[in-house]
Amino acid sequence: MIHYLFAYFTPLCFVLLPFILCPMSAELIINVAPWETRVALLENGTAVEFHVERPKRPGHVGNIYKGRVARVLPGMQAAFVEIGLERTAFLYVTDVYDHLSEFELMLGRTDSNEEEPEDHVLQANGDEEPESLHYTPPPFRIEDLLHEGQEILVQVSKEPLGSKGARVTSHISLPGRNLVLMPTMNHVGISRRIEDEQERNRLKALIEEMRPKGMGFIARTASEGISREHLQAEMDFLRALWENIQQKGANLPIPSLVYEDLDITLRAVRDLFSGDVQRLVVDSRDAYERILEFIEAFAANLRPNVELYTEPQPIFDAFGIEIEMSRALGKKVWLKSGGYIVIEGTEALTAIDVNTGKYTGKRNLEETILKTNLEAAKEIAYQLRLRNIGGLIIIDFIDMADASSRDEVFYTLKEALKRDKCKTNILRMSELGLIQMTRKRNRENIKRLLTDRCFYCDGSGFLKSRQTICYEIFRKIKRDAPAYPTDTVLIDVHPKIGEMLLKEESSFVEMIERDISKEIVIRPRPEHHIEQFSIAFINRVAGE
Repeated sequence: MIHYLFAYFTPLCFVLLPFILCPMSAELIINVAPWETRVALLENGTAVEFHVERPKRPGHVGNIYKGRVARVLPGMQAAFVEIGLERTAFLYVTDVYDHLSEFELMLGRTDSNEEEPEDHVLQANGDEEPESLHYTPPPFRIEDLLHEGQEILVQVSKEPLGSKGARVTSHISLPGRNLVLMPTMNHVGISRRIEDEQERNRLKALIEEMRPKGMGFIARTASEGISREHLQAEMDFLRALWENIQQKGANLPIPSLVYEDLDITLRAVRDLFSGDVQRLVVDSRDAYERILEFIEAFAANLRPNVELYTEPQPIFDAFGIEIEMSRALGKKVWLKSGGYIVIEGTEALTAIDVNTGKYTGKRNLEETILKTNLEAAKEIAYQLRLRNIGGLIIIDFIDMADASSRDEVFYTLKEALKRDKCKTNILRMSELGLIQMTRKRNRENIKRLLTDRCFYCDGSGFLKSRQTICYEIFRKIKRDAPAYPTDTVLIDVHPKIGEMLLKEESSFVEMIERDISKEIVIRPRPEHHIEQFSIAFINRVAGE
């Protein structure tokens, strides 16, 4: 028994020691451009989360729609709902039923003090875990709750992914800075990240006392230490917002967008700019002013921590984020020891393979394998978060004969995943060295967002999307233009990129021309690879 406890706690001590000795330093970096806004969360100078939103491909998570039930599928216990998007949305039976006791019974939850939905950055409020790992038949039937043609108010909980439509729920949740309003659920929850029991009890007592009958609230992590007055003001604001949504929805046709969530900049402030984040740096004065106005209303104490970045070097270059983003698109990730991991995505799951690579160790084979696996476990937790990989994940660690070594790797991975605010569920390592886990997935991962399927290899690989290449060109021009006193920018690109620059992205080309006071000339080069481009700053007369 003593040996078992020692084996359990020893790996945890080594995992926790760096966090005890080195307090986590976090920063929020926001890069704003007319064609896209990018948000990166840094911990100890390393990018751990990345979010991007483009006007031509807006996000839908958090939006509320007035929809119509298009089809009811008893065999799947789900329905398709027409909400005005390209594809009908998917509504599962547990997202329709609104009686908390039955709802919690189905999910197998017993602790009403845990925050549900997760207090997560820029993410949806629903969970998705493969039924193959966790499935409990619902105690009610979709055909008893919905019928075709029925009007229904729903909120998007998961972005459309690939060929699938958005996932929606009728359990509306309206997040504020400190509270989340759940108008359809009679429930009070406290963020599990608030660990002080006295503070948890204080918040719960305040919310129980102030909330209207039948309305549910969750105290978010940011609410720790917040006064009664601030909580009451935010509660009143969220209630008024819900009443406005109901009134607006009653007068709109079907389908219609009833409520649109904040843009990515303000969502980052609302959901990410918490006590763990020491400062927020943004490179747009307009966005800077909007952020100050927002936090003045909800978190005035954070105003000194907001900075406007005005240096000539692009903000993502200055903080080393651009390099991290390039690495996040690759399949192979090298470890410091010389080992490496390979990340491969399929339609159904993500497979991660661990290899010793160049690392040969110093003593014996078992020690070499253990060290590689321990290093890989931490890197895998980091990569899952950075790349936003979700769904079913299978990790193939290098085989270890010793059961205590397998336990040590399992607990190392489990501890490393605690920094991930996205919900994860992990099973113990098998004798074959496999770990099965799930991670909540409700938006595209970085690879799907920034790449297209490769037409050179008939879809077996990926290329950067044409939009991504265009925006790389824009960034390079704006970065380099001040150093060249010329009148013309000559761009050599693949014809497909040239076509996009001259058509879909022409307004941004014209805007950059005005900003840098130079004419941009685009020259198609059929011999170029689609990702290849060159930029020359010339004087037009001399360059002709």
